[in-house]
Amino acid sequence: MASALLCSSAIADTAYVASEKAKKLTYDNILIDTHIDVPYRLNKQWEDVTQATENGDFDYPRAKQGGLNAPFMSIYVPASLDNSAESTALADKLIDFVEAIVGRAPDKFAIAKSTTDVEQQFKQGLISLPMGMENGSPIQGSLENLKHFYERGIRYITLAHSQSNHISDSSYDIRRQWKGLSPFGKELVVEMNKIGILVDISHVSDDAFYQAVEISKVPLIASHSSLRAFTPGFERNMDDDMIKALGKNGGVIQINFGSTFVSKIARTWSDAFSKKRKEVEEKEGKDSKETEKFSKSYTEKNPLPYATLETVLDHIDHVVKLIGIDHVGIGSDYDGVGDTLPIGLKDVSTYPNLVQGLLDRGYSEQDIVKILSGNLLRVWRATEEYAAAH
Repeated sequence: MASALLCSSAIADTAYVASEKAKKLTYDNILIDTHIDVPYRLNKQWEDVTQATENGDFDYPRAKQGGLNAPFMSIYVPASLDNSAESTALADKLIDFVEAIVGRAPDKFAIAKSTTDVEQQFKQGLISLPMGMENGSPIQGSLENLKHFYERGIRYITLAHSQSNHISDSSYDIRRQWKGLSPFGKELVVEMNKIGILVDISHVSDDAFYQAVEISKVPLIASHSSLRAFTPGFERNMDDDMIKALGKNGGVIQINFGSTFVSKIARTWSDAFSKKRKEVEEKEGKDSKETEKFSKSYTEKNPLPYATLETVLDHIDHVVKLIGIDHVGIGSDYDGVGDTLPIGLKDVSTYPNLVQGLLDRGYSEQDIVKILSGNLLRVWRATEEYAAAH
């Protein structure tokens, strides 16, 4: 049944056909996606993404087809490495991978460390590779490490990931050891403002979010989050009050495409699967053959009910209705959410489908450009200007 599901999804995906107008609008403008997990994917299995690849959601040909010219490479460090030197070492290794991509194909890719870099590289026909750190664990409580990673190109830091760390509580962690940000976390937000690193509040607890909003002197970003209004009880997403606070702060929420982030039905499926898998893990072991066999059998018998492109558009609409067009963008989580991507948005070649959907819903070309990159560039530029003055 799994193979049949994938087949039917692929067929349904072809039902989305972007017009020439949508393609031109996509290709003629900077397109920033603030969260693509290529580096960690390559850490698990190296592939030359400067060429077409059989695996994953991203490679150069598909990025060109989709008009993607400024994907933030996620420097993702698992929470299991928190409080260890290995955390910092892995972050450096993943940055090395991004540099290796550019080294293999400097005619295709370039490291981007500023808004000016992105704009100039776009004019040159290059795909910019700015970087964001997903999980602040590699900072290890050291402002020298913060400076080190800034110099290496990190331009946003997701303060925590799936567990509370030395910076912040996590939305996924029932422990609330800091009741928001740690004392160092509060200091770190101030220093990130001063050095020019965007504060990313995806993954953090609600209390941590509000504390970051209060402390930060520049707008925040949610690099890959969606809306709790569509997934009640899923704290990883943002509720309407948080979105309003983000809008007042001048920030931007970059919508995550994963079906379990945007669809209540898919979220319910995921919760049920996770509960049953955990029971098997506790009995048989997390990496056991029995656990692997269970996962395969469960998904064959109970396939994931994929979201669609329309579901993602609903999230964008909701933000616009709440706080206006200036506060929403794209943070797909390609290469990070596995086989949960919605029909119509299965890989980086499909952004013109999103643009077509926005056109169909009456968005102006000017507003679509804001969603593609304008809003994120505004926030990034504000961060740069604040840092330059401090």
